[in-house]
Amino acid sequence: MGHLQITPSILNADFASLGAEMARIGSADWVHVDVMDNHFVPNLTFGPTMVEALSRSTELPLDAHLMIEDPDRWAPGYAEAGARSVTFHVEAAKAPVRLAREIRAQGARASMALKPATPIEPYADLLPELDMVLLMTVEPGFGGQKFLDLCLPKIRRTRELIARTGGDIWLQVDGGVSLDTIGRCAEAGADVFVAGSAVYSADDPDAMVTALREAAARAAGPA
Repeated sequence: MGHLQITPSILNADFASLGAEMARIGSADWVHVDVMDNHFVPNLTFGPTMVEALSRSTELPLDAHLMIEDPDRWAPGYAEAGARSVTFHVEAAKAPVRLAREIRAQGARASMALKPATPIEPYADLLPELDMVLLMTVEPGFGGQKFLDLCLPKIRRTRELIARTGGDIWLQVDGGVSLDTIGRCAEAGADVFVAGSAVYSADDPDAMVTALREAAARAAGPA
């Protein structure tokens, strides 16, 4: 397990002033940008032009989570636009290994996301091609959903598969992560946590980032 990281999602921020909103989370490790195309998920958010603008308005690295159809075609463009980590959904990718290699060739970290009902086991051999695996702990599409406990065994199984590769592959969880749920995720083996409404509904978003990291560290135990 590496360093525990908090990646607040700006899906819950004030879209009218995203530069200022990102400035409110200075101690975050990454900024999580939810890209939705209204096809793969029933919601429409940011595109590559927006990612480029965001990358110019913050020192924090951008973590782009592409909930889109045809990521094989579109994902490398998000690395070009300035995202330092690009996550595609395996359910939508036609050639995930080739895609992961293309993202890495653009100089970004390659990450693969799985919806709650998608098992990790069929993709075990693919893990060495990746820098991160993202396990959705809600159905993707909207912020503010309740964390699904049924994902905890999958987090454990994914951590075991990652350990077997011997590589430094991060395990990210996204969906309903809060002070109430982050400990369970860290205990199960997650080390990167996306928190949206928990951070941006707090009076002090940056203090919440620190509180979440501390809660995760307590649950994860000694590194």
